[in-house]
Amino acid sequence: MYAFYADQYVLPLPNGHRFPMGKYARLRQALAEQLPQLRLASAQAATDGELALVHAPAYVQAVQTGSLSAAAQREIGFPWSPQMVERSRRSTGATIAAARLALGLPGSRELRAQGLAGNLAGGTHHASRDKGAGFCVFNDVAVAARLMQAEWSRLHQRPLQVAVIDLDVHQGNGTASIFAGDESVFTLSLHGEKNFPFRKEPSDLDVDLPDGCGDVAYLEALEQALAELGQRFEPGLVFYLAGADPHEGDRLGRLKLSHDGLLARDRRVFDWGWQRRIPLAFVMAGGYGHDIETTVQVQLNTWQVAYEYWQRWQRG
Repeated sequence: MYAFYADQYVLPLPNGHRFPMGKYARLRQALAEQLPQLRLASAQAATDGELALVHAPAYVQAVQTGSLSAAAQREIGFPWSPQMVERSRRSTGATIAAARLALGLPGSRELRAQGLAGNLAGGTHHASRDKGAGFCVFNDVAVAARLMQAEWSRLHQRPLQVAVIDLDVHQGNGTASIFAGDESVFTLSLHGEKNFPFRKEPSDLDVDLPDGCGDVAYLEALEQALAELGQRFEPGLVFYLAGADPHEGDRLGRLKLSHDGLLARDRRVFDWGWQRRIPLAFVMAGGYGHDIETTVQVQLNTWQVAYEYWQRWQRG
């Protein structure tokens, strides 16, 4: 199974910045040690044309040239730097590569559909058409969804329906706004009701959870949401945002899921896709543990579950 990364591009953040940039390299190291069967691959950068499938060209140009206003940079949460630009492009490229490989489209690294592939970063779901926000510059899942639809349609002469299952603790407002009114994309977000963003955009299905929500209530809500998704929509591709931030040890999460609860969450999502034989591309989304190793462990667990389901795909 392929795992795409872009952690060699590190943002020069000021001392005390709350974004845990080191988690990406630590996850790759942990995967290399504990899941050596994975094929770790450096991601190519998304092109201007690919980004423009979702983002306003003027915004893409402002990011590229460093002409973002001070207010726009504050909303993103990162000071502009060449590393920010390259990392954002390559993180988007990693999600594109994972989706293309899951579907088996031309240009993927294997000759047949893999069913599952992932990005060691990604899930930048607060970025909307003409701005970034909440540590998100470009919306990698939205770009990859649009590109996969275009490539699939050219190859198969029929449309591709896409579902986004967003289980980051924060609502996927950027993704929801990008696909508002688009019947070819179904957006599902399961998130903390009182958490960021404080002005939420309506998804096709939003599930608001109270502060302190634990394993049992969360998994019941997820089960109901997946059942409703299955009743209302038939995707040909799923993007799964496997946020680590619902964990009880997360600084920004406000929910109370245990490691076992998050493992059960991951198994349920991967099983939902497997039972329907829907190719799935997954990304890590948020994770801000008081201890960075806690976040890495949650993400490592997700990859271990994913690998089990990838093996099922290979056995047919």
